[in-house]
Amino acid sequence: MSPLPPLLLLLLAAPGAPWDLRALSCGLGAGGCDCEFRPRLEELDCDLARNVFGQHLARELLVRAVSHFVGTPDPVKPLVLSFHGWSGTGKTYVSSMLLKHLYRQGSRSPYVHQFSPTLHFPHAEHVDQYKEDLRRWIQGNLSSCGRSVFLFDEMDKMHPGLIDVIAPFLGPSWVVYGTNYRRAIFLFISNAGGEQINRLALEFWQKQTDREEIQLEDLEAAISKAVLDNPHNGFWKSQIFQEKLVDVIVPFLPLRPSHVRQCARSELDMQGLLQQDRVIQSVLNSITFFPDEEKVFSSTGCKTVASRINFFL
Repeated sequence: MSPLPPLLLLLLAAPGAPWDLRALSCGLGAGGCDCEFRPRLEELDCDLARNVFGQHLARELLVRAVSHFVGTPDPVKPLVLSFHGWSGTGKTYVSSMLLKHLYRQGSRSPYVHQFSPTLHFPHAEHVDQYKEDLRRWIQGNLSSCGRSVFLFDEMDKMHPGLIDVIAPFLGPSWVVYGTNYRRAIFLFISNAGGEQINRLALEFWQKQTDREEIQLEDLEAAISKAVLDNPHNGFWKSQIFQEKLVDVIVPFLPLRPSHVRQCARSELDMQGLLQQDRVIQSVLNSITFFPDEEKVFSSTGCKTVASRINFFL
């Protein structure tokens, strides 16, 4: 019989010492799904607070939903999140933060699967084949790791009808196609609903009401209607929304000039550059704000801030 490794003997011999077999196995060099999944949700909350500006609602909804899901040993269904908002408001950035704090390798983890309509599903005439390929891909990867994340970007560019092939994976069944899937996370990202979000944010500004008073119930119905009624949207008449398989709709609000200024300061810090008010103001002056007269919100959010800083340095 082979002798036990010294580290294991030490742990077993320590009187009253708490130990975790999974942590021990990972510490001894084992790999795989359970070792890769390492949620650090307090760090996620801090990261969002420090680096994402003007998105109180998205931060609150995301941290609460993921914390509850990860803390549930036996969830009844996978967690299904849908990010909505104007371009540049932080949807992709926040999704990358989420992955960073869920897996040791972040978005590079082998258990994170990202899909882009223009890259993976470019041709409308091949939708039936895409459906079969996508179903098989998800089924196969869930068989390998129940703690997988599937991220679908640019849902507003997805061919209508395609995404419904994954609907059986999103409900509260125990097994689909022989696969236990209830610990997975599905994340959809879309610009759809952005106009409705912007309209409400503008109404709050016009009434001089603090934007932090905007709540999900103010927007949820309008966003759902916007994605379901648009025949050019990947969720058009989708059973995923009709059957309420999305657990949390996460709205991203349009950004005020003060938020863009914060983005510019943060970008300078990340580049290790001195804070230069001249550069920051030049960035702000070069960005288009809407509506035309009031100039309340950035038309591109913070999306172009980094490139504009490099231009004005």
